[in-house]
Amino acid sequence: MKKNIAFDLKALKYDKKGLIPAIIQDYKNGEVLMIAYMNLESLRRTIKLGKTCFWSRSRKEYWLKGETSGHFQFVKSVSYDCDMDALLIKVRQVKAACHTGNRSCFYRRIV
Repeated sequence: MKKNIAFDLKALKYDKKGLIPAIIQDYKNGEVLMIAYMNLESLRRTIKLGKTCFWSRSRKEYWLKGETSGHFQFVKSVSYDCDMDALLIKVRQVKAACHTGNRSCFYRRIV
């Protein structure tokens, strides 16, 4: 992962709980793999490790994607949107992104 000019991660707009949504996308084909939440520390860990790290809202703890399954996400880029309140993280996905074993968490359709 290339590191560009210094950016103050505190400048992003986190919600009242200190979280920001992170959309995870396959860097090669653009497929949306999942959405999860990060706080300042999990974003710092993601950038430092080059692997996605999230904040679990239900367990109230950090989790490194793939730590137990081996289905790591290797970070290729981290971008933020125009309102600075959402992240787009492009990754090289190892095996499945979804805990169900599907490549993407978005495998079901309404329409």
